[in-house]
Amino acid sequence: MAQIRIPATFMRGGSSKGVFFHARDVPKDPDRRNQVILATIGSPDPYGRQLNGMGGGVSSVSKAVVIGPSSRDDADLDYTFAQVAVSESLVDYASNCGNLSSAVGPFAIDSGLVSSVGECCEIMIHNTNSCKLIRATVPLVDGMARVDGDFEIPGVSGSGARIRLDFLDPGGTSTGSLLPTRQPVNTLIIEGEGAFEASLVDSGVPCAFLSAERFGLSGSETVAELEANSSLMKLVERLRRAAAVTMQLADAPENAPASAPKIGLVARPSAFRTLAGVKISARQADLSARIWSMGQVHRVLPLTGAMCLAVACRIPGSICQMLLTRDTDTGGGVRLANPSGILPLDSQVTTVGNVPIARHVTAYRTARTLMEGMVFIPKFD
Repeated sequence: MAQIRIPATFMRGGSSKGVFFHARDVPKDPDRRNQVILATIGSPDPYGRQLNGMGGGVSSVSKAVVIGPSSRDDADLDYTFAQVAVSESLVDYASNCGNLSSAVGPFAIDSGLVSSVGECCEIMIHNTNSCKLIRATVPLVDGMARVDGDFEIPGVSGSGARIRLDFLDPGGTSTGSLLPTRQPVNTLIIEGEGAFEASLVDSGVPCAFLSAERFGLSGSETVAELEANSSLMKLVERLRRAAAVTMQLADAPENAPASAPKIGLVARPSAFRTLAGVKISARQADLSARIWSMGQVHRVLPLTGAMCLAVACRIPGSICQMLLTRDTDTGGGVRLANPSGILPLDSQVTTVGNVPIARHVTAYRTARTLMEGMVFIPKFD
């Protein structure tokens, strides 16, 4: 049987990788587009390795992106992110990917979707998943996105050119409110397990943050230690689904979206070693976090989840704010300890009539094109 050829670009953005498509090259019909994406990435795969596609068996490399002309007057292009389940026939559009957002600008510049002159290019990106705007500032060389540089990020070997991402007005991406319940802390009841306090925040992506101490954890555990604890993994998923109902993302736990809310366990920082074996001291961070994405503990932090956490750290009375190891105001940076190192983020939250409002989150990433050409997928009806 002959295969279908589809133009595509394979890119790293931040600590994620994904297949990038021009909107003109994939079907407009959502179901047929999902078939193309699933076949490209290699899902579903009961072996969990996605050897028959471009995926890598974990959530951070099981992703696709579609870029096209902007549907809004205040943006230069539309960007749609697709999170692909590894073992299921599922393409989830419930949230954006902050890491791959960093590759959208370079993709658009290098493929001629936007004009680029000078030393840097500012691009306004409309993320269709969240209906929010992202301002990307991309350094240039000879009219193309610069790749080389001395900026390093946790979880990625080597260095690259620093790309600035300003996520504008990130609150209420899915629920319409930064605090869907209007409370900085809620109680989730899990049958047979008891009550759990959680801060339910929707900024960039809906998230539920709980104290690691409630689970008897320090917050500095390795990914392997956490994923080997089957009872913990099952409990975290039950809590995630309960949070989805409380945040009105689902009418029942079994109907919770696969990618939202994300769930994170947070703690005061303590010394630990990164996945690369580098020793990190407690004083290098303001908060320690382990965030789950698509049923797995993220090897760094999903950037959207980390951005939500940075905002949560600015919300008075939230679990995250109460666990910070140093005083902070409504703006400035927060240093998040994670399995791969320290991730610094800037966020601004203001209060209007006792209601917190997220103004923006700023992150810095690197990105690189890894391959461009054609992907091959089997023909389908």
